[in-house]
Amino acid sequence: MPAKSLLCVTVTGRTMAELRERRDAVSGADLVELRLDTAADPSPAAALAGRRTPVIITCRPRWEGGSFDGAEEDRKRLLEDALNLGANYVDIEWRAGFTDVLQRTGGRRVILSMHDFERIPTDLAAQVQAMRSTGADVVKVAATPSRLADTVALLDLEAQAGDGRLVVIGMGDYGVATRVLAARFGSKWTYAGPIAEVGQLDAATLIKQYGFASITRSTAVYGIVGGSVRHSVSPAMHNAAFREMGIDAVYVPMPAVSADDFVTFGRAIGIKGASITIPHKVTLFDRVDELYAVARRVGAINTIRVEGTRWVGGNTDAQGFLEPLQARIALQGLRASVLGAGGAARAVAAALASTGAHVTLHARDRAKAQDVAGFTSAAVGDWPPRPGSWDLLINTTPVGTYPRIDETPIAKTDLTGPYVYDLVYNPPITRLLRDAAEMGCQTFGGLDMLVAQAHEQFHWWTGTRAPAGVMREAALKRLAEFTRYENHVV
Repeated sequence: MPAKSLLCVTVTGRTMAELRERRDAVSGADLVELRLDTAADPSPAAALAGRRTPVIITCRPRWEGGSFDGAEEDRKRLLEDALNLGANYVDIEWRAGFTDVLQRTGGRRVILSMHDFERIPTDLAAQVQAMRSTGADVVKVAATPSRLADTVALLDLEAQAGDGRLVVIGMGDYGVATRVLAARFGSKWTYAGPIAEVGQLDAATLIKQYGFASITRSTAVYGIVGGSVRHSVSPAMHNAAFREMGIDAVYVPMPAVSADDFVTFGRAIGIKGASITIPHKVTLFDRVDELYAVARRVGAINTIRVEGTRWVGGNTDAQGFLEPLQARIALQGLRASVLGAGGAARAVAAALASTGAHVTLHARDRAKAQDVAGFTSAAVGDWPPRPGSWDLLINTTPVGTYPRIDETPIAKTDLTGPYVYDLVYNPPITRLLRDAAEMGCQTFGGLDMLVAQAHEQFHWWTGTRAPAGVMREAALKRLAEFTRYENHVV
């Protein structure tokens, strides 16, 4: 089985002329998939004319997630014409029953594919075995995990096949790792392109952010674990640092519905480390084999490091949080109000208490605030905090995070203290920070904390420190991309 996977870029177009134009604009790909079903005038001859990169011809019917709604005989004729005209591959659906095409070709240059847009089939292994028995050159499986751990079934297919004839794709957010880690999943290639509804990443992201061309079966795997990590800039930061330091590692999004969900996936894929974010900083606390002292004191983890088979939990949030503050204000005796009662609130409260600040926790669920206070010796106050009761206000909740950028946890008129710190970093200037600045407060954004704690994570994992500015520059670049998307700039 090849150590690396190829990159196939999917191209769509309303006409064959548009399809060819987009085909010729692709760079960095090993293959280009030409989706004839998206064109009003599908023609294999037109699609293949002047090609400079190996191509896959696909004409996906509506009944399998495509756009072609003509007769099946007409669709089969298009695919046969593509084979006769020298297409490198044609994609034929397993459910189409075009067995005569497979028999005539002996499966040569045929991709036999199946798609399930709702689930990972329980009989997936049996289906793959039956598909492989047809002699098709490549068997492609694209199915939809409902949680991260569902992708383990796709990982298991690699052991069943083991001959480089397989392509496996987990569609949707929970399947992103199957695309980035195609080599680990035993895929001959993976797909990039514009079809966001099935979870495709664009080619530039795979190539530049994840360094796809350098990922092999032995590349060390790290990632960010949270409920929703689609808009995280952590992959950009850590992957930039890995490249800068010449470390064979990749950092991928790992959205998980629960602690068990991540543990199942993480142990199956063999992760080397992970960053932990909302809502799993507390739920994963009891799932590691060992805890560093600061994590034990806080009662939450934001980092896992793997030592052999042991998972060790740590917390770099506290140090990352304090770093931008201590350079600018005196914390001894300061009245600090912390909004929230999750893992980040625990780290912030513990960090502030260590400086001699007077800490009060505020949460809509008072019982959760009392639980955090038990770990940190903080007081518990009302929600929201009373105006005039604080000098430093810290938001540890996700309120105001992209894309819900117009939300804020506190009314503007209640921002009466001198300092406001928002741990949200996407966007860099949240509504809370804008309101605070307009009220005359000195503000602190979450990006400084994010970069500081990420530097510590990277050092803990690798024993080396990334050069100053590499992570911050990568984070700012990624945040700018979100801004361009929000403003519909292409």
